[in-house]
Amino acid sequence: MFIEKSLLLTSIPPKVLPEITALVNLLLQNHGRVYAVGGVVRDILMGCSGHDLDIEVHGLTAEALEKLLARFGTVHYDGKSFGVFRVHGLPVDWSLPRRDSSGRKPLVEVDPAMDIVQALKRRDLTINAMAIDFATGELIDPFGGYQDLQNKILATPDAAFFVQDPLRFYRVMQFIGRFEMRPNAELDSLCATMDISAISVERIHAEFDKLFTLSKRPSLGIRWLNDIGRLALLLPEVAALIGVPQQPDWHPEGDVFEHSMQAMDAAAQRPFDDRRLLVCAALCHDLGKVSTTKVIDGRWRSFGHEAAGVEPAKKLMKRLTGNKKLQELVATLVRHHMAPGQLVAQNASAKAYKKLAYTLAPDLNLFILSELAYADKSGRNPKKYYPLSGPLPALDEFIARAKEYGVLYGPEKALVTGADLMPLGLAGPALGRALEKAYRYQIEQKDATRETVLRYLERMIN
Repeated sequence: MFIEKSLLLTSIPPKVLPEITALVNLLLQNHGRVYAVGGVVRDILMGCSGHDLDIEVHGLTAEALEKLLARFGTVHYDGKSFGVFRVHGLPVDWSLPRRDSSGRKPLVEVDPAMDIVQALKRRDLTINAMAIDFATGELIDPFGGYQDLQNKILATPDAAFFVQDPLRFYRVMQFIGRFEMRPNAELDSLCATMDISAISVERIHAEFDKLFTLSKRPSLGIRWLNDIGRLALLLPEVAALIGVPQQPDWHPEGDVFEHSMQAMDAAAQRPFDDRRLLVCAALCHDLGKVSTTKVIDGRWRSFGHEAAGVEPAKKLMKRLTGNKKLQELVATLVRHHMAPGQLVAQNASAKAYKKLAYTLAPDLNLFILSELAYADKSGRNPKKYYPLSGPLPALDEFIARAKEYGVLYGPEKALVTGADLMPLGLAGPALGRALEKAYRYQIEQKDATRETVLRYLERMIN
């Protein structure tokens, strides 16, 4: 198979494309063998673009490659000992073939004479172990990566090499979700037993982040952890959802784990800017059902599961991300995720909507909460594995009312400011407390005005 060279350059900004093309030609003229490798090859074969271009150069020493690169700008050594270079202003990694030892800090040996097949063998998965020859456009695929792409199979070109880097375990997890592919039996077996203890939490967080932000079906990665017997160790709060029953007429999909997986996928497929926040909230939203689910009057109930879910949500989020702000926002959404349905069912007044908007501010709002509620309601497909789709009238009503009351995207604007209270002799903490009382009075009154709020405060003070 041969690939058009133009496809290799689609991810390159047009303004630097002539320089990169000229540099590749220069390397070829100096007897370098130049290959596109890794994700860009996979993405081209999948019909998508956007992956950074990685170029591997064979047949040139590190010194020779550096001199040629330097003709086009200052050379940065992004891991010079690893044989990786960058030219200032050009978004390409230029690397030399290498072999490395096992372990968290492997010894690296650059080998310019290495055969491309041998170089590809050290990659994690067959779908990443392909290259395109810049000179001919030939696809080099010694391990069947293209066929695995077509069959949606994840496999490794070298089992012994795969287990040397524990990060590959998490890469498999997020590839399952991103590409909706399934590991073969060998890779499942390797991942079920390989030692993944020697890996930093930061790198683990990065792979979960890719799962949550780049997948249409992130649940597939979580389900896989359970399939190979590692979910309880890595994400015990999620594993605890397995087997927790739900009332079938409300939740025909089955247990809380199945519901949460469907809700995750529904969240990932929403046209919402902050996918990370929504997917994490969907994963965590029903963690409280583990401790609150019981039979009451012959029916499965989970009263108070919103509040009970806050602490386990915080624990789980610490496993998934180091972003403390994200941890806090998810916990807040968990606490209030039932509110949209409850406000509509109770035919709640404007005051209730305004109070909720104030509670969520400044970082969250009723629209974000409605998106989580949509994912929650969509996670009830009795056919399993896929969320429901389509309109949800109750949520449409919630959004319509929040919009009518002017609080869909944030709380109602305060009628009284600090400057208004200066004549009353308030300052510092006392001023802050007065402003909060003023705002709460404002949202509790049906037809509050600036004057009525000020009169209320004057009465309170005097």
